[in-house]
Amino acid sequence: MKDITPPVGRPLRPSGKLLQGDARRHHRSVLLQQLFRDGPASRADLARATGLTRVTVSDLVGRLITEGLVRELGAPAESRVGKPPTLVGFEPGARHIVCVDVSGDDTVRGAVLDLAGEVRLRRNWAIGDRRGEAAFELVHDCVAELIASAGAPVLGVGVGSPGVVDAGGTVLDAPNLGWHGVPLAESLRTRTGLPAFVANDANIAALGEHTFGGAAGGGLMVLRVGKGVGAGLVLEGTLLHGHRSAAGEIGHVVVEPRGERCACGRVGCLETVLAVPHLRARIDGADDPTAVLARTGRRLGAALAPVVATLNLHELVLCGPDELLDGPLIEAAASTIRRHTMPVSGDELVVRTSPLGEDAVLVGAAVLVLAGELGVS
Repeated sequence: MKDITPPVGRPLRPSGKLLQGDARRHHRSVLLQQLFRDGPASRADLARATGLTRVTVSDLVGRLITEGLVRELGAPAESRVGKPPTLVGFEPGARHIVCVDVSGDDTVRGAVLDLAGEVRLRRNWAIGDRRGEAAFELVHDCVAELIASAGAPVLGVGVGSPGVVDAGGTVLDAPNLGWHGVPLAESLRTRTGLPAFVANDANIAALGEHTFGGAAGGGLMVLRVGKGVGAGLVLEGTLLHGHRSAAGEIGHVVVEPRGERCACGRVGCLETVLAVPHLRARIDGADDPTAVLARTGRRLGAALAPVVATLNLHELVLCGPDELLDGPLIEAAASTIRRHTMPVSGDELVVRTSPLGEDAVLVGAAVLVLAGELGVS
């Protein structure tokens, strides 16, 4: 049976020549990764860059051209002595990826993306008061509609869910959706006949930022702010999964012991302060919305400072509605982190919002499929 384990808790990008049990698939991934990241190249250049033999590269390129994932582009523009080489390049439109984001406040967002992470089609569905089985069936309906609308063969399905999701795509606990032990990935594979990958929305947003969002390298934390709050962490090229798949569940760290009751049953979780519905409600009833945002940013910064210092993070990316996160909130969070950490931790820390905006989870879901099916990210 084909390995469909998502790229969580293991290096995102292939390297080297050997992979136990499946050298050919590994070599294929190494070649695709080279074309995906660095663009068109000749067969000879690919052999030099990957360390694979020219015979292996030629064989793999031929197979990939037949599959439509790679195409010949002709000779490079610059002239050379002798016969010019033929460039080959990754073909983004060869397959489409169906992506669904269930982490929004009141909307399920879906899209069909190509292999370059470009959105080809969008759909939104109101989730209303659906929870439990009703929310589960809504996700299946959304996926089916997107598959039917795809303009190319579908490589796979990627879904971002709030809550704790294990490496096999089972949602262990998502209180906001009333999901507990829901085997969403397995169900999607059964119903669609396609590879399907489900992961925590913040983890998926971190994948999207790592591949398409301009992350600069070093430790990366993506804080996803939607109906809930969670974090995804990429350290030394690895997306962290954690014990019991709960890495990044910072939304349920208590920051206000006398605050509001959270959906998890505790009182004063960060989610009750920062999640979009709670934050909007406080702003709507405030005389000074800017002060509310700044105060929220200070609380966030105090909660994140120990994480930044412990992991020596290089980038902290806030992902969610820019009108809430950008400006007073992120400025207050950044200044608080720097006040609460040593200069070696805080001085070079980059704190920013994501250029992917509200598409971060959708783009990250595409990366989840790309890494799982093609070995590229």
